[in-house]
Amino acid sequence: MVMTSLPVGAVRGNRPTTNRPHAGAVSQAEKEYRWLPRLAPHLPLAIPQPVAVGRPDLGYPWPWTVSQWLDGEVATSAALAQSRKAAVALAGFLSALQRFPVLEVPQGDGRALAARDDETRTRIAQVAGVFDAAALTSVWETALSTSGWNRPPVWFHGDFHTGNILTVNGRVSAEIDFGGLGVGDPARDMTSAFTLMSRTTRAVFRAALGVDDPTWARGRGWALATGLNAYCSYAASDARVAAQTTRQIAEALIG
Repeated sequence: MVMTSLPVGAVRGNRPTTNRPHAGAVSQAEKEYRWLPRLAPHLPLAIPQPVAVGRPDLGYPWPWTVSQWLDGEVATSAALAQSRKAAVALAGFLSALQRFPVLEVPQGDGRALAARDDETRTRIAQVAGVFDAAALTSVWETALSTSGWNRPPVWFHGDFHTGNILTVNGRVSAEIDFGGLGVGDPARDMTSAFTLMSRTTRAVFRAALGVDDPTWARGRGWALATGLNAYCSYAASDARVAAQTTRQIAEALIG
């Protein structure tokens, strides 16, 4: 079985979802087609297997991919928050991804965390009546003040959160949606620790991955920034997003 992946939409397990088009997504099909077959043999979880890239035509203006189908359900914090096995499995996936040699740098979102400063502070002000704005600001400023990644660049997934993790029979089985794949600071991939895990299993994940204090602080910053952005953009109209992002923000505050 195959599935298509479009810049204006995505497939999460067995449920299609749609998103607004954005310029950064246009190159994702070609990037996944180029890199995923190279990465797959080195990773301990299944990832999409692109078999073709469709060309813009007949009124559809962007490239799109055709990939082998991956069975599974979208991971949920309700099912996996207390699972040490899931935490270790996700850490193992990121460890393997980071070990893959950096011989070329794919086009991707190379923005540093600081590039989100103005937007994140605006979002904090917007949610001041819902969350503790002072605590949010403290987490954010700590993330910005840490030293950056001062080791050789490594591969990162770029969108490593609950919605892109699949499970089969309660076991983490696959990672999807590599549109944010890139090379640089792996801190952004800490996001899953705050979308999926509890404080206890985050500690397991962090120990298994060997994350230092500055990288962890930046990871909290990424989780906070992306959670706030999604909350402010969609929570008012989507109860599911509201619940997920509320948890993400709360867990980022816990640390």
